[in-house]
Amino acid sequence: MMASLRHSITNALRSSRQSCSKSAQWQSLEQQFGALRISSLAPSSSRSLSTHAHDHNPNVDGQFIAAPALSVDNFKLHPYARAVPVSPSYFTRTPRFYDNYLSLEKLMEEYEDLPVIPATAVERVAWKTLEDIRKELGEQVKASEFARCLALVKRLNSIHPDLKPQEIKDVLDSFRRNVQPFTNVAKPIPIDQFGRACGVGKRKASSARAFVVEGTGEVLINGKTLAEYFGRVHDRESAVWALRATNRIDKYNVWVKVEGGGTTGQAEAITLAIAKALLAHEPALKPALRRAGCVTRDPRKVERKKHGHVKARKMPTWVKR
Repeated sequence: MMASLRHSITNALRSSRQSCSKSAQWQSLEQQFGALRISSLAPSSSRSLSTHAHDHNPNVDGQFIAAPALSVDNFKLHPYARAVPVSPSYFTRTPRFYDNYLSLEKLMEEYEDLPVIPATAVERVAWKTLEDIRKELGEQVKASEFARCLALVKRLNSIHPDLKPQEIKDVLDSFRRNVQPFTNVAKPIPIDQFGRACGVGKRKASSARAFVVEGTGEVLINGKTLAEYFGRVHDRESAVWALRATNRIDKYNVWVKVEGGGTTGQAEAITLAIAKALLAHEPALKPALRRAGCVTRDPRKVERKKHGHVKARKMPTWVKR
């Protein structure tokens, strides 16, 4: 208390000295102490000194008084009070993901009694993958947790479309991909004025364009016959497999322009190109061509070699000495 009193008196003297002009005669130290008016030194009555003049008291001019005591009667806190976060998932490892999961559970509890439609009648939707969710939320979501979340999404999506609430539709839209492959419609291949249909096929590094027109079964590949271009019988059969599987080998003439890759890749690229052009002439052949494996592109490619490996996966032989 004495130290704080001494510090307050020193500050008061310093401020009063600055306010005085240079020509003014300084009062004696006893007079300066007498000019200071300090209220009671009891801790309950005051806490600090005020350096402002007491204007509302006419009897005290330019004197320094203590500040009023701070009352803490209105600030009563519970002894065990603590701040509560807004989100119930605040202390989890992935709070943003769990907030979405809890919202799905809440919707499921509220609308679980609504009728659902069979799985075969549900609209096919491409949902976001685990990697998409991790990039969007910026959290390392576990695969098992994402699987449970996706199960709830699919269950809510199976609710009858006429009875599905708008809030469920909004939540499901947040889990949809930006691009929906199931809604894409393949562009039909036109038949030009000469009766030709052009199909494009790819396999590995090979790319082929096949022009199919009704004829007698002639096949030309880069200006050569089938036997001249492919030396292997397997490649010859593979190139015209779409025509042979549908018994149209003698009904259409084929002219092919192919480039890139090897003989196997070119032969299978020609197969896909001829199948697409054949569908332009006869769309009813699609089931037969699909059973023959001529409709879907084969995405397999040679796996790249890795550093430290002899080939793509083969490791060097381990030698003890």
